[in-house]
Amino acid sequence: MSSVDNRHNSTTARPRRRLSREERHRQLLDVSWRLIREEGTDALTLGRLAEQAGVAKPIVYDHFGTRPGLLAELYREFDDRQTALMNTALRESGQALSDKAKVMATSYIDCVLTQGREIPDVIAALASSPELEKVKHECQVVFMNQCRSVLTPFVGAGTIASASLWAMLGAAETLSYAAATGEITATQAESELFEIILGMVSRSTC
Repeated sequence: MSSVDNRHNSTTARPRRRLSREERHRQLLDVSWRLIREEGTDALTLGRLAEQAGVAKPIVYDHFGTRPGLLAELYREFDDRQTALMNTALRESGQALSDKAKVMATSYIDCVLTQGREIPDVIAALASSPELEKVKHECQVVFMNQCRSVLTPFVGAGTIASASLWAMLGAAETLSYAAATGEITATQAESELFEIILGMVSRSTC
């Protein structure tokens, strides 16, 4: 190759831009979701993540510390997205009970389906340790308290029992995962969850 060609290559080649910490963190989370989607949670190790992201292992450890730390962050990201979606829809919805119940049912199912089949894998992995189970429980309690706050105006002097909220949440998880795996349609899942929420409010009304 001539010296002219060499000079041309040296002037046109652009060095790769170093990602900021926030950009790197986002990249690592995106690669993690892809790995789970394509290979399942068992394939998601910090070493494998580093390999797929094209970075050294210490970088991944610096961001997440441990594999449970990574899984916990993935679940919290999903939970934050779900909460934001529901809050936005609630603000824009009508004021009737049916409006609120429809938003709660639709936003819950939609968020799981948007994330895809990988979120059931992440939630299943949360049961692998008390630390991860605690993260899931904390998010569940926040979600149920939000649901109670939205629905309490419709129960008069009654109260929505914690047992009822746990039952509703269990149904929501089961229905959304069934929709994610194709056992039922999203419409069927949303319709059933909508009726469950209405029934819970009805039983709680004095």
